Amino acid sequence: MMKAAAVCLSACLSASLLAQSTPPWSKGANDPAGSKGFVFEVPDIDNVPDLHGDPIGAKLVLFIGGNQFFVLPRLVAGFEKLHPELAGHIFYETLPPGVLRKQMAEGNTVTLGNLTLDIAPDVYEAGTSAVQELHEQGLLENVVQYATNDLEIMVAAGNPKHITGLKDLGRSDLRLSMPNVEFEGVSKQIIASLKKAGGDELAKKVYADSPVDAGNVFLTQIHHRQTPMRILQHQSDAGVTWASEVIFQEKIGNPIEGVKIPSTENTTGTYAAAMVKNAPHTAAATVWLAYLQSAEGQAAFREFGFGPVVVPQGHP
Repeated sequence: MMKAAAVCLSACLSASLLAQSTPPWSKGANDPAGSKGFVFEVPDIDNVPDLHGDPIGAKLVLFIGGNQFFVLPRLVAGFEKLHPELAGHIFYETLPPGVLRKQMAEGNTVTLGNLTLDIAPDVYEAGTSAVQELHEQGLLENVVQYATNDLEIMVAAGNPKHITGLKDLGRSDLRLSMPNVEFEGVSKQIIASLKKAGGDELAKKVYADSPVDAGNVFLTQIHHRQTPMRILQHQSDAGVTWASEVIFQEKIGNPIEGVKIPSTENTTGTYAAAMVKNAPHTAAATVWLAYLQSAEGQAAFREFGFGPVVVPQGHP
């Protein structure tokens, strides 16, 4: 009897942990569709965390770098109040910027499992360098910068591995979850910070030697979700993410905390957005870009720890 009860308790705890660690974490707030119909979702089996809203009849389509997904409910709600004609007609994707670029290169078509989606974006949002590159290729126009973000080391609550800084990530006893350089622009900032903290040796140990020699570095494809998931499921001990991602996990009550990286070792990222050339909904895209820079839009980013764009002195 006691054995059966123990098995039941273990299964219940596992189910609870799975529900806690598996996205979507927004409890429906990230779905801007006007009518949701029958809601069907099974944790870690049938859920679609990175496609938001109803693509049929969309009047504004946004391709947004994934680590901003938790700001979108507030952004979209505020934007729709100002533009009620667009309410219920906004569709957005929060896949990694590199994946979104591949989707755009493939005729705006992406396949996730058994679902194939063909939809043209109006706006692309990512790190400034990625946006500028597409702008220089003539694929984007009307570039605006709207937020900044710093790096932080994400760990389990209580910091059981006693990680104090970036240098500790070179320890052989740590299992790391790190953004993949192929898909995630944030990896460039992380590598720069690793070099500031421990030179090329530390950067090479985390991003080159460890996956091959020690097998203790997991390279993500969706860094804003996989790192906290792996920490919550005790598959990884730590990972470098944007500071805003730590704040979000703390806000929703997951047992996650952050280890601050000093400014001398940190590397700030700047976010930019632009209208896609030949966008289907240019008027809607124009007002969305303006909203990102508005006081109301900026307040939404501040809530999750994003910083303002600082214009250098003497810059027009």
